[in-house]
Amino acid sequence: MITWHQLLQEGKERLYQANQSDQAALLLLNELCSHRNINLYMVMDEPVNEQVQTDYLEAIHRMEKGEPLGYVLGYENFYGYDFIVNEDVLIPRPETEELTGQVLMLCDDVLEKIEHPVVFDVATGSGAIGITLSLEEPRLDVYASDISQKALEVAYINNEKLGGRVVFVQGDMLQPFVDRNMHCDVLVCNPPYIPQEEKLDHGVVDYEPNVALFGGEDGLYFYRSVFKNAHKVLNENGIMAFEMGYDQGERLSALAKQYFPEADVQVLQDISQKDRILVVRT
Repeated sequence: MITWHQLLQEGKERLYQANQSDQAALLLLNELCSHRNINLYMVMDEPVNEQVQTDYLEAIHRMEKGEPLGYVLGYENFYGYDFIVNEDVLIPRPETEELTGQVLMLCDDVLEKIEHPVVFDVATGSGAIGITLSLEEPRLDVYASDISQKALEVAYINNEKLGGRVVFVQGDMLQPFVDRNMHCDVLVCNPPYIPQEEKLDHGVVDYEPNVALFGGEDGLYFYRSVFKNAHKVLNENGIMAFEMGYDQGERLSALAKQYFPEADVQVLQDISQKDRILVVRT
């Protein structure tokens, strides 16, 4: 019987040969162990648990073909919470955690003036942003939308599992809020923003929902949709915060100023010093 160390090395080698990240082999094994209360680093030279070995090698086989680790595990950790993910939703990224953190700071300012600010999470996907906001700040009243019924089913399960307080509505971007004559103080949106012709890793294109990836010819289609209708839902002195592509800052700022010439428009950088978040204070 092989040791944990040997099993890990096999996983790393197989992923490396398949041109996948060998670091994912360690993350996978560590996750499988943590759910069985096994401290991987304390048992590296001991014989492997047979069931873990089977589960691990089956998962490595899926990852060799390009399937993302989040889908293999069935969940992704986001802001300290495990969110269920499947092929109906994007796997939430670290950049989106940064957006969520920025929104929480923006909400701190709003909470000084409004006892229960209303937040719209537009194009919610797995619900990661909206649910996290509701868990981190109970005074926020959070509503979330998505055009995909299947995505909303995943978000609803996450909301129930994690004890979130999000109310979900189905529809395209802001339209379900407009239709219901709903208004918000803070609008957060991580829309599809990849230009249609941009080449992506096949592990993203082949497994993650394309409807949640591509934002038209220039990647800005869904931002235009939100900017066009935002005045119908934003309360006075409302705030909008968006995730964006690292090379979209200037174009997106200019677009925001076209629709909101009097607004304070700010581009924030992520931990890698890349433009990542657009904040519009109307």
